[in-house]
Amino acid sequence: MNEIRMLSTSGILGYGYAEESLRIGMAREPHAIGADGGSTDPGPHYLGAGTSFCSRLSVKRDLKLMILAAMAAKIPCIVGTAGGAGGEPHLQDTAALVREIAREEKLNFRMALIHAEPDRDMLVEAVGAGRVKALAKLAPLDAATIRRAERIVAMMGPEPIARALDCGAQVILCGRSSDPAQWAAVALRAGIPPAVSWYAGKMLECGAEPAVPKEPDCLLVTLRDDHLICEPPNPIRRCTPLSVANFALHENASPIHHIEPGGLLDTSDVVFDPVSDRAVKVSGMRWTPKPYTVKLEGVERSGYRAITICGTRDPVLIGQIDDYLEVHREKVIAKAAAFGVVPSSYRMGLRVYGKDGVMASWERHNAPPPHELAFIVEVLADSQDIANAVLAMARTSLLHADFPGRLCKEGNMAFPFSPSDIELGPLYSFSVFHTLALEDPCSIFPIEYESV
Repeated sequence: MNEIRMLSTSGILGYGYAEESLRIGMAREPHAIGADGGSTDPGPHYLGAGTSFCSRLSVKRDLKLMILAAMAAKIPCIVGTAGGAGGEPHLQDTAALVREIAREEKLNFRMALIHAEPDRDMLVEAVGAGRVKALAKLAPLDAATIRRAERIVAMMGPEPIARALDCGAQVILCGRSSDPAQWAAVALRAGIPPAVSWYAGKMLECGAEPAVPKEPDCLLVTLRDDHLICEPPNPIRRCTPLSVANFALHENASPIHHIEPGGLLDTSDVVFDPVSDRAVKVSGMRWTPKPYTVKLEGVERSGYRAITICGTRDPVLIGQIDDYLEVHREKVIAKAAAFGVVPSSYRMGLRVYGKDGVMASWERHNAPPPHELAFIVEVLADSQDIANAVLAMARTSLLHADFPGRLCKEGNMAFPFSPSDIELGPLYSFSVFHTLALEDPCSIFPIEYESV
């Protein structure tokens, strides 16, 4: 019976993990080591801006330890969705880090960069050919949206990664990739059936998240033809049937049907059996082949933002805060108009924490009046200058405006930061959340090799 062992260092490259966990995991002689590098969880900004949501310092630390371990064991090191969002700037920044580590540690290896920004003309043709379908109740994709997007990435499956392994790559950096794909690639290439391969990828994509206590750390998964075993190397953590089953619900619209490139992973009959007090065997998963599709993710620029943060503990103001904020909004509109800023050129939002700040109109908890409230004022405008100007008016009005029963002589608000007004720069919004049908899973993911 085939057996493959794979070690995931953490849920996101740069989140950190214990060096001792890495040492213990490597002692189990895994066939591959890696980490997922990104996610859409932090929102569309990072894809549009071409930046990472993890610091360069933390990513370099995690990557350096992984590469050193992989080179010593002569196994591949694979990073999925490099740089946080998997676009070309993210891929190139991660490659630069790898080269820097190689210089400092005097390492030599073959590296593969798998690009994931598809050609725009090809996407327009695919739309015309009916090969693109909308997700998340979005409108059908059109040429104008494609052309307008700041950046579009396609989420690769395991095939490009397996091809890079076939060509001798020891370090593989992927652009945007399906979170389990890097693990499925290793397992499928070794002859493990698709159901077990993809399920293992689901477990490995977030490091030690299937274990307790939860914290970024390593996870070792052992795969055989009809089952897999999850075990955290760190002795302070353990996998239990509940913790593994709980994690299996992670980021899925259905608890039992998981759509991946080329098929459907069905977990309706999965069984979780403890094999020790720290390890769990998982079996019973099924794989049904489907037409091959990959997800497209794209963002466009929606304007420019500025925010300010403040708070109050004035009981008189808190007692009439809804009326106060309604009058405040009207005053800001009037003041902005006096400066020639028309309402159509901006939008202002105001979150009140302590009073429905998280759930807003969906909040169902009727709590007594709080003793303090925090406010985040956000302005989105056609330009940064307009956003800054309207925010300044909003901040001044919120701070100084009168209200019935007012006892304080001056400011209504306390500001924790100076400067009080914070530029956030461009705002990006998801405009492409669609699937693209492919005949060749590698066709839109060119691979570039180099000797590092």
